[in-house]
Amino acid sequence: MKVLHIYKDYFPVLGGIENHIRVLAEAQAAAGHQVTVLVCDPGPRTRRERRNGVQVIKAGRLTTLASMPISLSQPLWVARLRPDIAHVHSPYPLGELANWLLGHARRTVITYHSDVVRQKRLLRFYAPFLRRVLAAADRIIATSPHYIRTSPFLSRVADRCTVIPLGVDVERFARVSAGAGAALRAQIGLDGPAPPPLLLFVGRLRYYKGLDDLLRALPDVPKAHLLVVGDGPMRAEWESLARELGLADRVHFLGDLPDAELPASYAASDLFVLPANARAEAFG
Repeated sequence: MKVLHIYKDYFPVLGGIENHIRVLAEAQAAAGHQVTVLVCDPGPRTRRERRNGVQVIKAGRLTTLASMPISLSQPLWVARLRPDIAHVHSPYPLGELANWLLGHARRTVITYHSDVVRQKRLLRFYAPFLRRVLAAADRIIATSPHYIRTSPFLSRVADRCTVIPLGVDVERFARVSAGAGAALRAQIGLDGPAPPPLLLFVGRLRYYKGLDDLLRALPDVPKAHLLVVGDGPMRAEWESLARELGLADRVHFLGDLPDAELPASYAASDLFVLPANARAEAFG
């Protein structure tokens, strides 16, 4: 079966949706399907490459508007490719429009990762179009029953929705050695005979991740340390907040880790915490 995934970015760009597409595409390729991922390149030229059995087409980008790439060639690729299934990852207006108007797939599946929350002005124009795109899809994937019930868009097409939680490649984390976790603890100075509990946050440092709530709660757990893996526009503000709360010696900002090193952060930690509570969070 020929499967086409359509979105704006792909690995090695870091992000939850990008990683989800990678895990899904590589698993489909390993199962024997012909898988293509169509995204936008950071630059103006179109590039093609093959990653772990997946054909990746990165269409040239003219500019970026409201976090969305503007590409003339990506819609042309949508029109050119003729997959059995087009899998559009939403919200992504350019990809949704291109597939709706120009696509030739036998079936269209949309994974609805999150509502559009902050771009209120854009949403006025996007909403009528999005409703038509969702109504035309053969199937819509949502990450949780709660999101279907509470989304103003999914609730209207609930009969077309199927809940498939975002998956995790558990083998990737099972293979990490205990020594890798211990080495990371030593790196941040927590390798003593009675080390304190270590909490872990992993994600892009954006407002909807709720890391500020976690930082404000940390003083209530006096001995715990927090390991923050990831980077983003809120990093400087949240580092400043940690200092203001007197937590500079207990909160360890590591920034982005290479993909191969990420499992060690879980092995080093006692508890993973995801404090996100905003609708823009795509993890359900």
